Amino acid sequence: MATIANPTIPTPTGSSATMSGITRYSDMKSIQATNASTMGKTEFLTLFTTQLKSQDPLDPVKNEAFVAQLAQFSQLEASTNMSNSLESMVKTIKSERFISGSALIGKQITAPMGNADYKEGHNINGLISLPNGADSISLDVYDSSNNKIYTQKFGRQMPGDINLGWDGSLTSGGKAESGTYKMIATVNSLGKSTQTTISTPATVKSVTYSAEADDLIVEVEGGSTVPLSQVNRIDSASIGQ
Repeated sequence: MATIANPTIPTPTGSSATMSGITRYSDMKSIQATNASTMGKTEFLTLFTTQLKSQDPLDPVKNEAFVAQLAQFSQLEASTNMSNSLESMVKTIKSERFISGSALIGKQITAPMGNADYKEGHNINGLISLPNGADSISLDVYDSSNNKIYTQKFGRQMPGDINLGWDGSLTSGGKAESGTYKMIATVNSLGKSTQTTISTPATVKSVTYSAEADDLIVEVEGGSTVPLSQVNRIDSASIGQ
């Protein structure tokens, strides 16, 4: 009589051990760990409902574990809502800052730019900060072609803010024409010479927002730009208007 051999049933290994159409809870937990940094409310609900559908009816999830997972969901939802609220608030603040900045157009600001709009018959008053004072100061004025047209020396200065004025005088004699000029101060203190940016007045031409600096960037007549946070004075209109 012929002997019938018992059929050999292959043993599944690895991920092929899972029957088609069935997702194991351990696999979902693995996915959760991999995507922890990007997991949102939708992913959490998917994991949670999959766990409920796949649980053993004879050994269901304990009430304590169920309540704990519901608490996690509540915390996730609260965090998501808070994140959305903060994002909306940031957009609102940005819009308000931009609208406020647009009101500067046409006005005169004083900021550490060095460039200044000179109008015949009116002085330019620059401002520098000297936290340690100075043995002496040299004020140099340059025209649009970067030619030095005027130099003035100042003696010892005490610590604090110092006003440096220019009335349009030229070293060669006479007065400068109306236009944009650059003012540079060289501060001599304790044997060292340092060029210091002068805060000068200029008329605002446009205002833009810089995401990189998270600040409004003010452009003045002549093309110079300065962050709004560095503006230290705002006047109603440019001198001479």
